[in-house]
Amino acid sequence: MEIKTIKGVDEETWAEFKSLAAKNNIRLGNLFRMMLEEYKRKTEESWKKILSGKKILTDEEAEDMLKVVSKIRKEYGFRI
Repeated sequence: MEIKTIKGVDEETWAEFKSLAAKNNIRLGNLFRMMLEEYKRKTEESWKKILSGKKILTDEEAEDMLKVVSKIRKEYGFRI
């Protein structure tokens, strides 16, 4: 078995992680792997919802917003 280090984990977080593993009778490495897989799955689902969900704006509204933004960006002082 190889020892790995995770930087930036405070004692309270580490104790909670160990406690969670103990409560569920799971080894720390397995719990970490499960948490990583769950994180990946949830992130992927979120992006699918965002990218394939229904439109918030109509095409006409989006065009109007682009025109306004373009006009604002050309104003003096927007870019320094």
